[in-house]
Amino acid sequence: MKKFLSLALCVLMLAGCLSLFACGSKTYEIAVVTDVGQLMDKGFNQGTYEGAKKYAEDNGKTYKYYQPANGSNATDEDRIAAMKQAINNGAKIIVTPGFLQETAITTVAKENPDVKFVFIDGWDLGLANVIGVSYKEQESGYLAGYAAVMEGYTKLGFTGGGGGSNPACNRYGFGFVQGAAAAAKAQGKDITVKFSFQNGSTFSASDALQSQIAGWYQNGTEVVFSCGGSMFDSVVAAANTFENAKIVGVDVDQSSQSDRVITSAVKGLSASVEYILGQIYADKWAEMGNSANLGAADDATGLPTDTFTQTLKKWTLDEYNALYAQIKNGTLVPASETPADANSGDWLNTWLSQNNYTNVTIDFE
Repeated sequence: MKKFLSLALCVLMLAGCLSLFACGSKTYEIAVVTDVGQLMDKGFNQGTYEGAKKYAEDNGKTYKYYQPANGSNATDEDRIAAMKQAINNGAKIIVTPGFLQETAITTVAKENPDVKFVFIDGWDLGLANVIGVSYKEQESGYLAGYAAVMEGYTKLGFTGGGGGSNPACNRYGFGFVQGAAAAAKAQGKDITVKFSFQNGSTFSASDALQSQIAGWYQNGTEVVFSCGGSMFDSVVAAANTFENAKIVGVDVDQSSQSDRVITSAVKGLSASVEYILGQIYADKWAEMGNSANLGAADDATGLPTDTFTQTLKKWTLDEYNALYAQIKNGTLVPASETPADANSGDWLNTWLSQNNYTNVTIDFE
C-alpha cells in the first residue's frame, strides 16, 4: 500500500511539474529578426525593433528579437534558423529589416503560410503572407540636398551603397541631386555634385572608401551624403582629417555619432512598423495587399526635427516645415524612377537637362 501511495504521489508531482512547465513557458507573438550587425545599431535594426517594441507594449502583445548567428557575416541559413526559432517560440508576425532577408523570408514564409511576415525595406515577393514595406527615399534625399545648399554649401558629394543596383540608395541619391538643384536654382547659385557608387557594394566601411572620400574633401567637396550602412564610418574618418568637412547621414538621425553631421535623410522606421502592425491587428491585411510604399504623407520620410536647430544654422525649421508640407500634400513630388543599374552619371545629366537645371554639374566616379 505504501509503495502504491508513493508511486501515486510521484505521478501527481510529475504531473504538477509538467503543468507548471506548460504554464510557465512563454510565447512571443511578435518577432523581430534583425539584419546583419547588432540590434542597437542606431540604424535599421534598432529603428525596426523600437517600433515593434512600442506597438507591443502599448497594445499588450508579447515580443522578442532574434539575431541571426555570425553577426555581419550572417548567411541565409542563419536568417532562416532565426525565423524558425521565432516561430517555434510562438511568433504570429515576423518583422524583418533589410533587403538581405529576401531568400530567408521566401523560404520560411512558404513553409509557414499562417505566419505573417513584414519585409522592411523590401518589396512584393508574391506571397500571400508577406508584405514588403518600401519608402519614398527620394523625398528624404530631396530635403537633405535642399538643406545642404540652403546652408551655403555648393560643392556636394554622394556616396551610395549597393554598387548602383540598390533601389533605395539610388532613390536617395536621385532625390539629393533634385533637392540640391532646386535650392541652387532658387538662390541663383551654381553647384557641383560628386556622385559615386564605388566602394559601396557591400555597404561596409573600407580603407578604399575612406581614401576616396578624403580625396573629395581634399579637392574642395564640402559635404558628403553617406548612404549605406557602415559606409558612414569611413566617411566620418575621412571628414575628421579636414577642419570644415561635413556629412549628411542616412536612415536615422546620425548627428549623435559625429559632430560633422549637418542633417540626415531619414525614414520613419519605428513609426512605420507601428503603423503596419496596427493595420495587421485591425484585420486590414488583405486591404494592404503585398506591398506598402510609405512617404511624407505617412510621416515616414523627412529630416530629423529634434536636432534640426542644433545642426543647421541658416535654413530655419519653419522653412523646412513649409517645404515638407508641400511634399506631404503632394504639391511637390520628387522624381523616383532610376535605372536598375545607376552606375553611370548619364541618366542624372539627362534628367537635369530635361528639367532645365543648368546650374548643376555632376562629377560622376
